[in-house]
Amino acid sequence: MKLQPVESSMIQSAGYDEESYTLEVVFNSGKTYRYFEVPKSVYLELMQSESKGSYMLSDVIDCFPYEQVKKRRR
Repeated sequence: MKLQPVESSMIQSAGYDEESYTLEVVFNSGKTYRYFEVPKSVYLELMQSESKGSYMLSDVIDCFPYEQVKKRRR
């Protein structure tokens, strides 16, 4: 999944996998989360939103199943 950098005070980058309906978001805190069963329209709206943080809070966080991605060792 390719992540796209975004301008946001909350989010660093986001990406979407159309086959698995998975949204991956890297927050400015450094934590990465995967959200499952996310329609492509939600990803597109997030990327077009003026306030990506507000969109995440109202339309993604606690709206879809998710997991925190464990930090990868280098």
